[in-house]
Amino acid sequence: MTIQWNFWPTATFLFVVLSWCVYLALFLFRKKPPKPREAKRERFSKLGIALQGSSYGLVWAIWRPPFTPLVPMPKPAEILLALGTMALSAASVWTIIAAARALGKQGSYLARLVEGHKLIVSGPYRFVRHPIYAGMFGQVLASGLAMSHWAALVAAMLLLAIGTAIRANSEEKLLREVFGDDFEAYARCVPAIFPRLR
Repeated sequence: MTIQWNFWPTATFLFVVLSWCVYLALFLFRKKPPKPREAKRERFSKLGIALQGSSYGLVWAIWRPPFTPLVPMPKPAEILLALGTMALSAASVWTIIAAARALGKQGSYLARLVEGHKLIVSGPYRFVRHPIYAGMFGQVLASGLAMSHWAALVAAMLLLAIGTAIRANSEEKLLREVFGDDFEAYARCVPAIFPRLR
């Protein structure tokens, strides 16, 4: 494989990789709150986790020629796409981290509730019910735009959408059982994954 060097695709690739490094560093070295006792769990969410993980694998495994644009395009479009991709990556990582902080000790990979679970509606949860998944969509899209073959990006987004639907539905099933009308009122006002344009 011949490596071509092109400034904007190279800068985008490096920025997205850096954003992943920042996210992983903050995630791995964060102060972990004490683990509360689990009250309820929805085990079907494991399938969603597997599908979401597969989407990450696809965008990282199936690359186009390094440091080239996703598809041939005029230079102004290439620059706009590069800047948009970098902004999307930064916003996605910020959203994931801010949402995890808002969840605190209630955060978990699996759909579950803990003793004394509260309905979080502050921070990024003011704009979407599942901001971590919104951030995951943004980061997978940014990663695909920065380095993946277009077909891998399409397949990854499809897997991510299915996995996210499974996980979001599993989580909301538990929240509806516990918070009832409060959750329904929240769900009527706040979209699931993508914020409304006002």
